[in-house]
Amino acid sequence: MKATTLGALRGTPWRATAGRSVKDELRANLIERLRGGQPVFPGVLGYQDSVVPQVINALLSRHNFILLGLRGQAKTRMLRALTELLDPEVPVLRDAELPDDPFAPLTLEGQSIVAEQGDEATIDWLVRDARYVEKLATPDVTVADIVGDIDPIKAAKLGTQLGDPRSVHYGLLPRANRGIFAMNELPDLAGKVQVALFNVMQEGDVQIKGYPVRLALDVLLVFSANPEDYTARGKIITPLKDRVGSEIRTHYPRTVEHAMAITAQEAWTERDTGVRLPAFVREMVEQVAFQARDDARVDKHSGVSQRLPISLLEDVLSNAERRALTAAEGRPMARTSDLYAGLSAITGKLELEYEGELKGGEVVARELVRRSIGQVFTRRAADLDLGEVVAFFEADQALKVPDGLSDEALLSVFGRVPGLLDAAALLSEGSDSADLAVAAEFVLEGLVAKRQVARSEERGYVAVEPEAQVAAGARRRWN
Repeated sequence: MKATTLGALRGTPWRATAGRSVKDELRANLIERLRGGQPVFPGVLGYQDSVVPQVINALLSRHNFILLGLRGQAKTRMLRALTELLDPEVPVLRDAELPDDPFAPLTLEGQSIVAEQGDEATIDWLVRDARYVEKLATPDVTVADIVGDIDPIKAAKLGTQLGDPRSVHYGLLPRANRGIFAMNELPDLAGKVQVALFNVMQEGDVQIKGYPVRLALDVLLVFSANPEDYTARGKIITPLKDRVGSEIRTHYPRTVEHAMAITAQEAWTERDTGVRLPAFVREMVEQVAFQARDDARVDKHSGVSQRLPISLLEDVLSNAERRALTAAEGRPMARTSDLYAGLSAITGKLELEYEGELKGGEVVARELVRRSIGQVFTRRAADLDLGEVVAFFEADQALKVPDGLSDEALLSVFGRVPGLLDAAALLSEGSDSADLAVAAEFVLEGLVAKRQVARSEERGYVAVEPEAQVAAGARRRWN
């Protein structure tokens, strides 16, 4: 039975924690988790050896800190995960406007409640999720939004002066007292709001409409920002930057394996149709993001979010479902060609430079998919002898593959190319016709990506034009 009054609370272990700060609370719970060998940020992948140790150090040092990184680097997710290091719930005074420690109230209102009601003061319990306050910084955010504003009506009702702290209508930061206050995209705050935030961090006070107000808040301040903006020459004021204890750089997944694990965790892949996803298709989806991040036509300052492969994978699976439902097949199977059906998931995630804008987002996206297919094909099919397959097309043969074919029909079409199904069998991840058909298409699309075979709208897969062969050979020599 939880205590409901201050008197009942005195006889519990909470009495011993009176006056313990939020940063001390986080530190104590973090130490306990580390000693127990528990993961500090479960579900955050790819940062175990880079970002996570730095965040742990910041928390052990009781620092306010900032995560610097491009979009889609799990900054907000990590900040929200900090609530797991808070106590499951803490006692607060019920009738106080801010979350006040019953044993050490911050506000005049809380102090008055304890003085007047004594042990009969009513206690509420604040769960950890309610102790996290988050705000996205935008240029129109005001000091009133973050810190508070003088409320003349409140002052009149209380019969106080406007400078009395009890006349303040508190903003988001004071309401995060005894918790965590997170500000995303910090440099987008107007300069005067940054100054107010700096004053609260440094001195525990702020001036609201000319009236000094004391706010000795107990709060962990955490921020996120784009590193391009978070500079002394950028949109951040130097005194505020100087007061942030730890500056931690995030990054995109450094390996395809880490990236695939993140996408598998976040994407909606468990469909009621039972759609299957070959490993090489999953790898090609992930490779698109890696290719985009290295492409000169994509804006490096904006970055390429990890949401790109997540959205693309979901579109790939949906296209496989649509095809199977239309052809009245049983269980759908994702194919290499489904990546081209997901271009809309790519174009919306790319900020293009001038050269990319000239070509157009769809053209750039299609080239990224082609290069990704070629990259994965090179890794997986480097030892395959595909001379017989290429020779078929060089003999002026063409292979037209109609859209929407079932797996059985697709296998029948691919069987016309000598050596194709033998090569597909070596890459196939299963033994049924769907696995073999998908692997055969992967071989052909890989050859197209490597410019050993061409594809036209009218004739399908065809031989590469001599000029294109020369150009491809020159590229191979230079690369």
